Amino acid sequence: MAFLYEYGLFLAKAVTLVAALGAIIAMIVAASHKPKSQSGEIELTDLSKRLDEAKEQFLAQTLDKKALKTHVKQQKKAESEQSGDTQKRVFVVEFCGSMDAHEVENLREEITAILTIADAKQDQVVVNLESGGGVVHGYGLAASQLQRVKDAGLPLTVCVDKIAASGGYMMACVADKIIAAPFAIVGSIGVIAQMPNFNKLLRKNDIDFEQITAGEFKRTLTLFGENTDKGREKFREEVEHTHGLFKRFVSDNRPDMDIDKVATGEHWLASHAHEFALVDELRTSDDLLLDLNKAHQLYQVRFKLKKPLAEKLGVGLSLSLEKGAMRLFSKWQKSSY
Repeated sequence: MAFLYEYGLFLAKAVTLVAALGAIIAMIVAASHKPKSQSGEIELTDLSKRLDEAKEQFLAQTLDKKALKTHVKQQKKAESEQSGDTQKRVFVVEFCGSMDAHEVENLREEITAILTIADAKQDQVVVNLESGGGVVHGYGLAASQLQRVKDAGLPLTVCVDKIAASGGYMMACVADKIIAAPFAIVGSIGVIAQMPNFNKLLRKNDIDFEQITAGEFKRTLTLFGENTDKGREKFREEVEHTHGLFKRFVSDNRPDMDIDKVATGEHWLASHAHEFALVDELRTSDDLLLDLNKAHQLYQVRFKLKKPLAEKLGVGLSLSLEKGAMRLFSKWQKSSY
């Protein structure tokens, strides 16, 4: 009887939990179908403070008491001497791009925020860039966001620690200086467009496909219709035209480069790309920031979207329910033995 009582109690609690969980899921799904708010806020991180704290922690553990005391005195003296000076600032932005380049939405907010306060006479911008490229219009807009920095008269440096290829290099070439780690991948100045065609499969299964367009080249290639040589030639022409614009854009921003030699769609490791003037200097972003920190105040600028209330509640409640269910299951296991 005790076993049946415990089992019935567990079953009742489990049903209650499942019902509550279902209600929460329904609430989250309903909230997700509402228009998502793009409201967010700029988050500023004092990178100089972080680097200085790391240095002080290291010295505190490696210097003897006398040497540490001397260092602290020298540090305080240096700080008092600099207190009246207006320090030059470096604004650091991180851009890790995907195929659809949706990260450009955050980038535009970050660049706008920087331009509202930056002083072209003493401030500069560093972008840590990582992207293998993607859609033309997305990366074109991302490159235009970096162009806003140069148009405002701010020195712009792009750092590539891993990869800046295709659309990623389109962004990088806007910079006054491109710095890359020796084994970073750069280049791929080319355009690719591809799609499958299922027309033969449809015909084999006696499935008709109708497509009506107004304008001869409204659709050149299609997924389900029968492609024509004329359509293929027009599509190839469009790809070549886009490649020509890409080449001209890179050439305008880096006039010392032999564009015909590098715009073959190939990519190179930075140590090799340096010979073709695709990059200006071989070093990591970490080394650059350490050097800049000697005479500049470093700030990392990041735009952070606010999570909707339903999402916050959903995550918190789902975790609580999961823990509660595990406790109940554990208790039932113990009582059934």
